[in-house]
Amino acid sequence: MSDKTPSEFVYPLLLAGGSGTRLWPLSRKAYPKQFAQLIGPKSLFQCAAQTLGGPDFAPPVIITGNDFRFIVTEQLAACEIAPQAVLIEPEGRNTAPAVLAGALVIAARDPQALILVAPSDHVIPDGPAFRAAVAAASARARAGDLVTFGIRPTRAETGYGYLELASDANAGAKAPQTLARFIEKPDAARAAQMLASGQYLWNAGIFLFSAETIIAAFRAHAPDILPPVERAVTEATCDLGFTRLAPEPWAEVPDISVDYAIMERADNLAVMPYGAGWSDLGGWDAVWQESAPDGQGNVVSDHATALDCSGTLLRSETSRVELVGIGLEDIMAVATGDAVLVAHRAHAQRVKDAVAALKARGVAQATEFPTDHRPWGWFESLVVGNRFQVKRIHVHSGAALSLQSHHHRSEHWIVVEGTARVTIDDTVQLVSENESVYIPLGAKHRMENPGKMPMVLIEVQTGSYLGEDDIIRYDDVYARGQGAKG
Repeated sequence: MSDKTPSEFVYPLLLAGGSGTRLWPLSRKAYPKQFAQLIGPKSLFQCAAQTLGGPDFAPPVIITGNDFRFIVTEQLAACEIAPQAVLIEPEGRNTAPAVLAGALVIAARDPQALILVAPSDHVIPDGPAFRAAVAAASARARAGDLVTFGIRPTRAETGYGYLELASDANAGAKAPQTLARFIEKPDAARAAQMLASGQYLWNAGIFLFSAETIIAAFRAHAPDILPPVERAVTEATCDLGFTRLAPEPWAEVPDISVDYAIMERADNLAVMPYGAGWSDLGGWDAVWQESAPDGQGNVVSDHATALDCSGTLLRSETSRVELVGIGLEDIMAVATGDAVLVAHRAHAQRVKDAVAALKARGVAQATEFPTDHRPWGWFESLVVGNRFQVKRIHVHSGAALSLQSHHHRSEHWIVVEGTARVTIDDTVQLVSENESVYIPLGAKHRMENPGKMPMVLIEVQTGSYLGEDDIIRYDDVYARGQGAKG
């Protein structure tokens, strides 16, 4: 047990609700980049939770969307991290309301608690160095300042906002400095000037302050945000350990970032310079840069081959797609099971335009994955045809799907790994590997995995309509309600 008082801990507040369209096709609305394995074997979200942990940190508070709540808890459990709270936004309203909601929850425990706000989709390679920077900034935050973290720039980057230091500040200091102002994303010429001056830092969107200081800042600078967020927190409901912010007051909250709502208006600001490595992974060019290109400047994944290429990212996310590049220069090629992106690295920021174009055409791949993550496991569509669909379904040990029925389809289940406990109306039976069972249209049914290992089955659906919203739930251990995901 720690001998620290609650006020001596730093409380991480991880923002985990973004969509990350610039990293399509690996990052999509249904499974955004913070939960993907972009750099190394862990997701960005898992890395962030581990970086902001240790003896000086309280368990994290997470704020995310409804569809991601079980992904959050599953990924934290894989890292053996128990969150202090997981707040569910009824809808995304940008960072200002999210930060305030987290601060109000933490302040209810201790108004003097220090809160470290951080996006969960950034890369911070040197955890000890960053935690040392947090420790160095803590005194200013406890004294009532709003501390923002500024990254010492390594190039004339046009994709980031900047922080201008006061004339007497030192960008290389290891203590908080005086901040003059925030600068919007510059053009190339202006970015080069700022890099050369040495008086500008990248705005990382990471902040440190006490709960009472940030709440007072909202009261002073954004009084229209405070009342509805307070109501959303006060009227929040508990659902399987999640805290659901109340939807009606949340709908009244302005859609605004914490930079615009608070930071650009406050006068009690300080900036903590940081130079030990950071990236927001805002595009495939950043992934290429952070992935240690080889001597020819190439980054090549498993299931990819580069011949006479330079400065190129070749990445296949599945063993079923072998990606080969020949004679390519400064090209990004990313392949998933259902989509392929090919672009020049100089156009990395235009990937979001491609996603918008796909959405306009009604293309499912713009937002949806063939692999759909659920609290009990996941499934993927293998074949979709006229009046039939074939899925592979993976069910975690001890997990169970809801008791459900369908209006428009029947199902045939073939177990290929493990054993399933299957309920069909009033009959319960065990279905072992290489055995199958038929689910008639309209029958109430459920599958469970009673074993200690994952259970995998192949599902063949037939019927006039095969959409995921054709589900009537009668009982569900995950309390998801009706609809495709509930």
